Amino acid sequence: MHFDWGRIDSVMPVPYVPTLGPVRPQDPIPDLFEAVVEAAGTGRFLPYDKDRRWSETKAERLLVDDIEHTAHHTLIPTLLERGTGTVKVHVYGTGDSSLSAGADLAGRLAPVHGAGKARVVWFRGPDEPENRAHSGATRVQLKDFTGGPGAAPQVPVRDSKELIDEAGFDVFAEEMAADGFAFLYEQMRAGAVGPVLTVLHDGRVAGAIGPMETMTDATGALRLLPQYFGVLPQYRGHGYGRALWRAAMLWGHQQGAEYQLLQTEVGGASDRLCISEGLQPLGFVNQTSV
Repeated sequence: MHFDWGRIDSVMPVPYVPTLGPVRPQDPIPDLFEAVVEAAGTGRFLPYDKDRRWSETKAERLLVDDIEHTAHHTLIPTLLERGTGTVKVHVYGTGDSSLSAGADLAGRLAPVHGAGKARVVWFRGPDEPENRAHSGATRVQLKDFTGGPGAAPQVPVRDSKELIDEAGFDVFAEEMAADGFAFLYEQMRAGAVGPVLTVLHDGRVAGAIGPMETMTDATGALRLLPQYFGVLPQYRGHGYGRALWRAAMLWGHQQGAEYQLLQTEVGGASDRLCISEGLQPLGFVNQTSV
């Protein structure tokens, strides 16, 4: 399938590519759309897909035959073949009619593809009021390393590869399982991921960020990949989160990364931290079940 890019570009408030996620505004977005169409159904990862570090095959693919590409809107459905399966329809269009059409398409496609869930994804620009973001929406934020890593951490931060057992990373991971740390701990024990940075409180892991890894993007630029990031509730308010964040940015800068793209839950602790650290907001990604 070939996209008429003029139809999408004018209604794309956030630089976001289905199955790849957020990209930079200056990236070759039309080429990326074409690439994910070409890769649909093959199970292979594009070489710059950040998710390829977690699996040998791509679990989400475009449903190319069901794309609706009209003068009014473009609806791009994907199928995530994990768990009970999820159909997501990405809506590039303006007005409630585009969103309703996306929701209708998701509802129709889910049973056709045996998916237990149906969702619709839509976007709002960075200048939109924050209170218009849907519950659970994420903000896309860009960290640009060309101006340096930013301020240094004010709390000691360590590489957890030295501390997994004796500092209680296993206990931390279990308590923070909902934030993905149980999965990350398994990957760490298998030696399958890069370093994870930690802060200690009385010799025990109180917070962590990682894995620290880089990957080139479609333009050949080196980027710092998103991390799992969290601090145990009882240790929040000590500056540990900010210290971890700044240490991660320093690591990325030292590795030669040019930028990092993040999605933070609007109004959450990570969201507020990134805003206060001067990241550039690129817009909001909304998602709701149908």
